[in-house]
Amino acid sequence: MFYNDEMTDAEFGLYQRLIYDTCGISLNLSKKQLLMSRLNKRMNNLGLASFKAYRDYVLGDKTGKELTLMIDAISTNKTDFFREPEHFEFLKHKVYPALSSQYRIRIWSAACSSGEEPYTLAITLLEYLNNISKKDVRILATDISTKVLDEAVAGLYSEERLRGIPAMFRQKYFLKGNNYWNGYYRAKEELSSLISFRRLNLMESFPMKGLFDIIFCRNVMIYFDKPTRDRLISKFSHKLAPGGYLFIGHSESLNGVPTDLKYVQPTVYRK
Repeated sequence: MFYNDEMTDAEFGLYQRLIYDTCGISLNLSKKQLLMSRLNKRMNNLGLASFKAYRDYVLGDKTGKELTLMIDAISTNKTDFFREPEHFEFLKHKVYPALSSQYRIRIWSAACSSGEEPYTLAITLLEYLNNISKKDVRILATDISTKVLDEAVAGLYSEERLRGIPAMFRQKYFLKGNNYWNGYYRAKEELSSLISFRRLNLMESFPMKGLFDIIFCRNVMIYFDKPTRDRLISKFSHKLAPGGYLFIGHSESLNGVPTDLKYVQPTVYRK
């Protein structure tokens, strides 16, 4: 079954409000065709022929499962290993040496998508943090999408998706698949053991009790309006330990955001 409904501007406005209230993503009218395309598959799976019927279904599902699946459908999850490599160079030369005398180290990948970012962080920790085996080091990796979190937990990637990893790291930290899994690599236990994956909507209250030394939230705020960005940065600041670092995406800035975080270099801020 395929939907033959055309989303009116009024109907788009209702979805726009639902999505904004749920996860903070701000969609303008130019995204209507994209939204229609993204919702198509869920509507087909459920046998629903109109966008009104699907929205009613989402709102009527008291478990919240369909709302999660809808957000999964509209989420953009572009990521790579060692994406924005200057951040990992900064960790190597500036942050990790300063943390070398610290026993407890906590890092948060706040929009981890399919796992490339937290696995990259784990690689750099193992490579560049002195005496890691004698420390209490954990990476929390969260995302709103259950679909990409399942991929992240599996830690299974095609050879093409590992192209951003230096060959020596690929050989050292990933197991090469054979037979049916030829062309795929799985992250080794020494990486995955450092990471805890959890679903988290950044618009909700943060349940974590402790503070973080490093928070990565990259290329997420581009989907938010200014009030949402301001609130999110305030929440991140409250979760950073004194001297802790926030890393944001290359197309993002905290210019105009009221915050106690200090500019270090483009896309890097410190508590």
